Amino acid sequence: MLFFNHSSYLTFTLMGIPGLESQHLWLALPFSSMFLAILIGNGAILFLVATESTLHTPMYLLLTLLMVADLISTLALMPKLLCLFWFNDHDITSNACFTQMFFIHGASVVRSALLVAMAFDRFVAVCDPLHYNTILSHTLVVRLGLIALVKGVIIVFPMPLLLQRLTFCHVIIPHTYCDHMAVVKMACDHTRPNHIYGLFVILLVVGLDLLLIGFSYGLILQAVVRLKSRSATFKALNTCSAHFFVIIVTYVPALFSSLIHRIGLNIPPQAHILLANLYLLLPSMLNPIIYGINMKEIRDKMVKCLCRELASSVGPHNKQ
Repeated sequence: MLFFNHSSYLTFTLMGIPGLESQHLWLALPFSSMFLAILIGNGAILFLVATESTLHTPMYLLLTLLMVADLISTLALMPKLLCLFWFNDHDITSNACFTQMFFIHGASVVRSALLVAMAFDRFVAVCDPLHYNTILSHTLVVRLGLIALVKGVIIVFPMPLLLQRLTFCHVIIPHTYCDHMAVVKMACDHTRPNHIYGLFVILLVVGLDLLLIGFSYGLILQAVVRLKSRSATFKALNTCSAHFFVIIVTYVPALFSSLIHRIGLNIPPQAHILLANLYLLLPSMLNPIIYGINMKEIRDKMVKCLCRELASSVGPHNKQ
């Protein structure tokens, strides 16, 4: 058995999707399509919010921060994954591996914190609409964004530090990216601190954040039940629908993927790896679609922008 004592000089090998190595080239097509959809969808929403002053509201500013976190997570994952699928480039240095891990998991923590902030935003919008602009000021939004960023850095930074102290006797990672638990399993010495800290992160991020979101929605439902008008009830629920769908898309795959890693459910490894990738990519791909469909302001601005571009392209042609 080989022992690799110096992780800074170590090169890992990403296997990709175990059992589907021969299908990597075909799998590159849907993953490339998802990558393109994420870049276009999130880029379009970011462009709209940046250029339309009427969208400079707390809700859309928080949405912008969420999509920036989605893009960071996607850009940390996809370039190496596509190189692996397209060009069989399996090798990744330990420093690059730990850096990828930091940005992927850090962006996920930031995303979760921003969803809590957005739940608070919806709580104020439904329960105290008259003071919404006073409470959710731009200054508070900036502070919430900074808190989410600091939380992501502080919580995830110890992960690569704890890994650097380990001795590795395996270098072939059965995964498409440097997932924390997948890399921990490559070590041959005492990994209990890594497992404990990984579980602590799951409980702190997913558990606490879901508890805060659930508490916010409990208060929202309590306020909605008291509404006497059916139209007011429908409007209040519609206000929260986009955020609620994003929560489901974000947390359900994340919880399932974490349980598989720790409990060891008897499912094929390729199914687990695909789920782990979808857990990172699906929210980034679906968030612009969900908000684009549910939020009337975004729909209207998108149609206005498309009509403006169409008119500008048709105008010179008619003159000729």
